[in-house]
Amino acid sequence: MFLAKRNEVLEVFFKCRKKITSQSLVIPEKIATHPAWIRLEDQVDWYDNKSECSQQWYKVLKLVQIVLAVSIPVLTHFEMSITKWIIAFAGALIAVLEGVQHMNQYSTLWVTYRSTAERLKHEKFLFLSMAGPYRELDESARLTLLAERVEEHVSTEHANWINETRTQPVPREKGNK
Repeated sequence: MFLAKRNEVLEVFFKCRKKITSQSLVIPEKIATHPAWIRLEDQVDWYDNKSECSQQWYKVLKLVQIVLAVSIPVLTHFEMSITKWIIAFAGALIAVLEGVQHMNQYSTLWVTYRSTAERLKHEKFLFLSMAGPYRELDESARLTLLAERVEEHVSTEHANWINETRTQPVPREKGNK
């Protein structure tokens, strides 16, 4: 009984996580081979993968930091001579992990890349539904508009990334003012 219920819960969980991909949609060959569509698919995959990777790094770094932080008060109750070194190492490692997170901005990249991936997916479904700006356009005009709008989304994200990296202080060399 318990195993059947567990399997049912897992099945529902994995159904919820199932992604709708263009492979599950029927895309006419003329569209599927057009450079605008290929670029859209490529960018959706890239941003989706980078978002997932940034999310994983962020969560792993934070989880390790939490485990280390929680272990410090527990370790103070042990009377072994090595305990103070373990505590010092844990504290230092927390600082290093936070520094790595801050330098690589995994949290920010996770959200930014996810947002761009979702905007591109939205564009894809507007295009496929012939809705929004694609309404009442012939196929050639729709594909041209798709190319322009995809590049607009990608270049906007890229410009935002450049602005983010420029706002971080750059260390000056000695002698330069």
